[in-house]
Amino acid sequence: MDVKSPEDRSKNMSAIRNRNTKPEIKLRKALFRIGLRFRVNYNLPGKPDIVFPGKKLAVFVDGCFWHCCPRCYREPDDNKEYWKKKIATNVKRDEKVNTILTEDGWNVLRFWEHEVKKDITRVVEIIINALNQTDKVVSKRIDYQVTKEKSLLVAEQKSQYNTNEKIKRNID
Repeated sequence: MDVKSPEDRSKNMSAIRNRNTKPEIKLRKALFRIGLRFRVNYNLPGKPDIVFPGKKLAVFVDGCFWHCCPRCYREPDDNKEYWKKKIATNVKRDEKVNTILTEDGWNVLRFWEHEVKKDITRVVEIIINALNQTDKVVSKRIDYQVTKEKSLLVAEQKSQYNTNEKIKRNID
């Protein structure tokens, strides 16, 4: 049972941003600073945070709570059943959006907000790598916490990233 009245809960929920969050802005600034141009508010399923239409690359920055980050997610103490259902629905929607976009020929990258906050250079390198390899259609969440296999995949891919000094200097 929720401890807040429906009106109070509605007020709280309406104050939560779904666009222009701090991690999104941080990533957009870092990409812009190194000369990459992209679109926001692009009309695609799932409403990607950053879109490179020419390369057919959609980038999502997912909130750790709202999308059930395996590293950061902490189940709320109140109204557990509601939140379990809500978060599960979000995760299923993410999977469906990935499938739809991939089937339409888009490359999809998803990052956790903590990845953007803690290692923006790595996130930008992954995006640059994806932009350089847009002939392959990929849909994945880059995060070492998802599965052991993905952890190895990310570790292997990292050596292939473009890590020139201009990128590091302009991002940090």
